[in-house]
Amino acid sequence: MAETQDDSQDFLAGQVLIAMPGMRDPRFHRTVVFLCAHSAEGAMGLIVNKPADSLALKDLFERLGIAVGGEIARRQVRFGGPVETGRGFVLHSADYRAENATLEVDETTSMTATLDVLHAMAEERGPVRSMVALGYAGWAPGQLEQEIQQNGWLCCPPDQELLFGERNEAKWERAMHKIGVDPSVLSPGGSA
Repeated sequence: MAETQDDSQDFLAGQVLIAMPGMRDPRFHRTVVFLCAHSAEGAMGLIVNKPADSLALKDLFERLGIAVGGEIARRQVRFGGPVETGRGFVLHSADYRAENATLEVDETTSMTATLDVLHAMAEERGPVRSMVALGYAGWAPGQLEQEIQQNGWLCCPPDQELLFGERNEAKWERAMHKIGVDPSVLSPGGSA
């Protein structure tokens, strides 16, 4: 549910953005973005359905000098967005919290951008559900609202499969169907 800062402005933190077919920016073609923050100062989100150039968590953990094994090592790192692509972000279930480092997006989902969460994940004491992304998507004040008005994005509530599921290629259509939209009938023209 959108949070309201004042009576005239609804913000979308905790919601999912679905790129419309006519999205002009190729980095956002058929993307599903979870909005971690949205206020009068702008918006920040993580793309949840694009892999980061065949980078497995095992490779990322190795680069950081963190020993890891098991199922988590095989998981794919995601391309979180075009801003600060060398910086890592972990979107995760709200059962994990690092003091002064975790952003609680809503009652079920949080985001942490420190090494604490990666160490916790490697030691199997981290969040139950997680997704590691490099980079993020960011919008200046009013930019996201303008892109939505120009039919660049649709919104839907998140679910665990959209955020943390491994079937990236199915997430865009899943999100569209979730709000009752058949992607095959959408026109590709006129988006942000």
